[in-house]
Amino acid sequence: MQKSHLNRQVWAFSLYLCLVIVVCESFRYSVPEEKKSGSLVANVLKDLKVDVKELAARRARLVSEGTKQYFQLDPHSGNVILNDKIDREALCGQKDPCVLLSEIVLENPVQVHRIEVQIEDVNDNSPQFSKKEFLFEIPEQTPLNTQFLLESATDADRGENAVQNYTLTPNDHFGLDVQSHSDGTKYAELVLVKQLDREEETRLFLILSAVDGGAPKRTGTTNIIIDVLDTNDNVPQFGHSVYKVKLMENPQQNTLVTKVEATDRDLGSNGDITYSFNQVPQNVLRSFMLNKHTGELIVAGTIDYEEHRNYAINIKATDGGGLSAYCKVIVEVEDRNDNTPEVTLTSLTSPLPEDSPPDTLVALLRVTDRDSGDNGRTACTTEANLPFMLKASQNNYYQLVTQQSLDREKASEYNITITGTDRGSTRLTSTRIINVQISDINDNAPAFEKSTYEMQLWENNIPGLLIGFLQAKDLDAEQNAKVTYSLLPGKVRDQPVSSYVSINSETGNLYAIRSLDYEQIKDFQVTVRAVDSGSPPLSSKVMVQVVIVDENDNAPFILYPLQNGTSPSNDLIPRGAEAGYLVTKVVAVDRDSGQNSWLSYELLKATEPGLFSVGVQNGEVKTMRPINKRDSLKQKLIIGVRDNGSPPQSTSATLSILLVDGFSDPYMKIVDVPKDEVVQEEDRALTMYLVICLAVISFIFLVSVLVFIAIKIQKRRKFIESSALNFSVGPNFPENCGDADAGSLSQAYNYEVCLAGGSVNSEFRFLRPLFPVFSVEPAHLQGDSRISPGSQDLSSHAAESQLMSQTEPYFLAALGETYEQTDSEARGKIHWKQEGRYNGRLKEGKQ
Repeated sequence: MQKSHLNRQVWAFSLYLCLVIVVCESFRYSVPEEKKSGSLVANVLKDLKVDVKELAARRARLVSEGTKQYFQLDPHSGNVILNDKIDREALCGQKDPCVLLSEIVLENPVQVHRIEVQIEDVNDNSPQFSKKEFLFEIPEQTPLNTQFLLESATDADRGENAVQNYTLTPNDHFGLDVQSHSDGTKYAELVLVKQLDREEETRLFLILSAVDGGAPKRTGTTNIIIDVLDTNDNVPQFGHSVYKVKLMENPQQNTLVTKVEATDRDLGSNGDITYSFNQVPQNVLRSFMLNKHTGELIVAGTIDYEEHRNYAINIKATDGGGLSAYCKVIVEVEDRNDNTPEVTLTSLTSPLPEDSPPDTLVALLRVTDRDSGDNGRTACTTEANLPFMLKASQNNYYQLVTQQSLDREKASEYNITITGTDRGSTRLTSTRIINVQISDINDNAPAFEKSTYEMQLWENNIPGLLIGFLQAKDLDAEQNAKVTYSLLPGKVRDQPVSSYVSINSETGNLYAIRSLDYEQIKDFQVTVRAVDSGSPPLSSKVMVQVVIVDENDNAPFILYPLQNGTSPSNDLIPRGAEAGYLVTKVVAVDRDSGQNSWLSYELLKATEPGLFSVGVQNGEVKTMRPINKRDSLKQKLIIGVRDNGSPPQSTSATLSILLVDGFSDPYMKIVDVPKDEVVQEEDRALTMYLVICLAVISFIFLVSVLVFIAIKIQKRRKFIESSALNFSVGPNFPENCGDADAGSLSQAYNYEVCLAGGSVNSEFRFLRPLFPVFSVEPAHLQGDSRISPGSQDLSSHAAESQLMSQTEPYFLAALGETYEQTDSEARGKIHWKQEGRYNGRLKEGKQ
């Protein structure tokens, strides 16, 4: 029964070994040391049983143990290439064989293959002795064939390249015996072949040479000085040739490791023993210290199990006569859980698309611990409540995979903490944070801040003026969030909307293409579409209402009296008019709207200040006081019309008013106007100007006045020569005229209010007298001074006879009344001319 149970255990153990060999198959290669970087080590395609395409597809990589990567794998050829020159002695020291361990990791599925690369030694080091010379003190009575152990030369090379032989310079007293240790290393002993005699020779000088077996051979030498002493016939003796000690790593300084002790039966100085290290490497000298008097071996440096697991220390005991004995102390270092697990990131997929399916590989990790036993066994965990999880793989590898869907708009990145824990008595942990970026896909359409937009634009804008801006936000990132704007096709007043506004495709700024007029268009609508740059692109649209805001850009327009640059309009006022007499009415309109079209009237300038007033709201011109004889016959008024805009617009109208005597009779009387009075008024005005100009300018202006007077005389001469009097009388009454009372005039006077066909309500002819009118054509008048054929006779037959009987008549002529009709607007002009003394004749005409 017991035997059957033992057989089952043996079979189970054999099966386990087979599985391990299948899973962790090892490949062995070799490469000489000191080979150049980039040299080929081996090709693993045949051993891996894959081709180049599969090797690259499975993302093969070479992972070396330790911090330095001496090799790299070319996934396109399968070659293992040397990264850097390798010095076997620096890398492995005396360790033989020198093997570097690496692993080839394949993904999908994950496979790990172990690679062992043996570093072959080349003869690049010469044998060396620890000193340039060695002193031996040998008593003169030393027996023949006594052997003296010489210090071995050290050669960093191994095998045949290490020390193979020793030679000694020829002499009479000593020979050389070369022997081998159990491990194959050579050492030499100095053999006394002839008795020494201190009286004959007190010191001998020899040269010891060490020769290695390389090709070519290398040699190292040292001097051996032998002092011949008096007789010391006892050699120190150790109690044990080998001392074995166990030491826990990381001990405190000055901790006692062991104590060696040797005895010598000699007396005096020949029996005094001192202890020293004999041919020990540098790591022993750094880690331990030997008390030369007591033989106590104590800790002097750092003892690290991961660096050196054991030490072999040679100790020499020498008595006062120079005789020595040797022993070896072997220190075995025990492991302590002093290394935390190391989490190594082998591969990482970042950024990770947000539409990645569950179980997508994100990262491949490896957890290692330099300790041994349970101290080196590790486990790996990650945080909870994350859309990721860890899956254990073979050979301390772990796969970080997704376990649920991702949304970049909720979390654009994850900082995943990976924790590695060992299984020591006092567990040690280490963490590593892996940053995984989530890449965006186009799953969000642009969204405007408002459902509709209303923007205002002042009329008369300059083309290219910014109306406003629209902004659509996209929750995606980069190109998926880059929004461009465009106008959808549409019509505004039977024209494409693109002829009114344009939009900046990058910023969403809406610009006016043309200058808009509130009087033509009050508002319009456009539709803006926002499209992102994703694939496929997503879009949204919004309605924009553009409202045109009126500004005060139209000055008031004078309908009556019309200011068209032709003969000035004239109004007649009888000299007997009282205060409040309605002279005329100024009519104006404004194309603007609202308060921009509210008009007000004011009197800007008048020939006689205080004689006339203007209604602020209605524009009626009335007399403020009775007219007297001192008032000038010809009155000129400038009426200003201003709207209520900001800033206000204004215009002005010029009125010419004639004061007429006898205007209250049914028929107008022809009144003699004294020439001296007219000349006197002109001379008074001219004198006033001359006085002002002479006081300001002096001589230069005097010359200008002389020129002006000369021109004036010349024009007057031409005026007198071309004067002629023409008189035509004929009754001609206008059409479409109705009689109306004259307001402040007496009932004997009637005025005709004439409205042309198609005229608006605000356009009318205001207060025209209905008595007969005659036309006078003075000899000195030209152009528009003639009365149109439709003028009416102003005089009766009796008045005409009286006028014809006078030799040099004077006339006060009502000149020119014409009507024009343009664009269905009736416009009238009344021109009154006051002339001086005329030497003319009545022009014959129809009665």
